[in-house]
Amino acid sequence: MKSEIKIIAHIRTDFPTKFGIPRQSSLADELTGEIIFEPEYRQPEAFRGIEEFSHLWLLWEFSEAKREHWSATVKPPRLGGKVRMGVFATRSPFRPNPIGLSCVRLVELRFDETYGPVLVVAGVDLMDKTPIYDVKPYLPYVDAHPEAIGGFGDRVKAHELEVLFLDELRERLPEEKLAGAIAFLKQDPRPAVHKDPARVYKIAYAGYDIHFTVEAERLTVVDVVKL
Repeated sequence: MKSEIKIIAHIRTDFPTKFGIPRQSSLADELTGEIIFEPEYRQPEAFRGIEEFSHLWLLWEFSEAKREHWSATVKPPRLGGKVRMGVFATRSPFRPNPIGLSCVRLVELRFDETYGPVLVVAGVDLMDKTPIYDVKPYLPYVDAHPEAIGGFGDRVKAHELEVLFLDELRERLPEEKLAGAIAFLKQDPRPAVHKDPARVYKIAYAGYDIHFTVEAERLTVVDVVKL
């Protein structure tokens, strides 16, 4: 009998849309989320021992990246969005099965009166309400490979933008959300093919729209608007 994969939880994050989310987990440890489990999976004993681990693997669904047909090649953002690579050589969301994999830091396990056990995690790269298929502990003795080769990812220089964020605009964000905003802005959230320094981009984050421009290696926040 064919088994059915089940959604066990959904994650709550500050990103209501895909735009602005870091392209990999752990790039912005300041970004946190809460994993809310479905009623069937809220038994406290299912979480026994999880607090002994510092990091977790999340298996989840690219719920906003579904296509009727899959493509054998994709254009990775790290290659400028112009070079095609094999889909199985990338982490593109457009895959035969829209399954994502993230390694996140476990901040705490807390017990909520309404939702039962809730996992608070950091370094998230998931949109708000993303379906979660599974949670597994990260095991350094088998999961960490310092000698590993990162393919074309190692050949592309990772860089962070300088973020110019005036105090008067910073003050419009809740203090506890400011570090997360700066962290994802440094990652250059623009689509890889966009290079127009006059273009104003808008990212929805934590109930606000952050407006910004990018010229050379500097990102300038030009407005923060409460939604």
